Amino acid sequence: MRSIRHLLPSAGSLFVFEAAGRHLSFTQAGRELGMSQAAVSYAIRKLEDQLGIPLFRREHRRVRLTDAGDRFLTDVTLGLSHIRKSAEDLRSLADDTHVTLSASTAFAAYWMMPRLQQLRRDLPGIDLRIQTSDRDIDLVSESIPLGIRCGVLEDWPEYDAWRLDEEEIYAVAGSAYAAQNELPTEVAAMIDHQLIDLEEPYRPAANWASWFASAGINSGIARRGLLINDYVLIIQAVLEGQGIALGWRHLIEPMISAGLVVRVTDHVMRTGLAYYIVWPKNRSLSPSAARVREWLSVQT
Repeated sequence: MRSIRHLLPSAGSLFVFEAAGRHLSFTQAGRELGMSQAAVSYAIRKLEDQLGIPLFRREHRRVRLTDAGDRFLTDVTLGLSHIRKSAEDLRSLADDTHVTLSASTAFAAYWMMPRLQQLRRDLPGIDLRIQTSDRDIDLVSESIPLGIRCGVLEDWPEYDAWRLDEEEIYAVAGSAYAAQNELPTEVAAMIDHQLIDLEEPYRPAANWASWFASAGINSGIARRGLLINDYVLIIQAVLEGQGIALGWRHLIEPMISAGLVVRVTDHVMRTGLAYYIVWPKNRSLSPSAARVREWLSVQT
């Protein structure tokens, strides 16, 4: 079996080929790599001679991949992406001051933000970066060490996880709405109030229908209200007195303590789900990422 050193003129030729194949232009590849068009063309020709097969069709003012070139580009792109990710992982271990945490916008706004000052006091020298996303992104492909997820452990076989908090949901209203309306004390009486509902576009989430059902009530006759697909906007609407919304306990408790919102009825929906700190299996956390993980796990 011939070694890769005998198959390829140099590892650099793969970078040249990948750029040329991605752009389908020797000129644009040269601009990206800081090379002349002639140097790119020479490197590609040398690679083709070494492999013994054409990778590009040279046409007037453009180039196209051959079938062999198209297949080779797929493999080269995949291989280089693995090398890039490995290098990023090693760099993140070496750069032990920055830690990225993936979380929903709501968790970042209402759980993390009130605790950031305490984190800075407890973990001086660590620069926490919070990356919010509408979806639960792939931590491995994004080279992110830590994430917050809601579900059950079986949902993430590719991650290790520590339990953070149980999912509990109750109804809340802003102080302005409470001042203008007589708040119900029974769940059934809430159907006559203005209800603000969450239409979660990507993650499964509780809504008024499931909340009423958990209390044994048919929600079909409930008054239609606002329908919003962003929980941060729902809380803003609640604070402005637009109606009653569902409040996730771990997010809303500080606002209740501050008197900004009040609970409506005593009913609590317990979904059986929980919030977890997750991190990729078989990947070493940097010491700083491990410290952030441990810090998150003891927050109340």
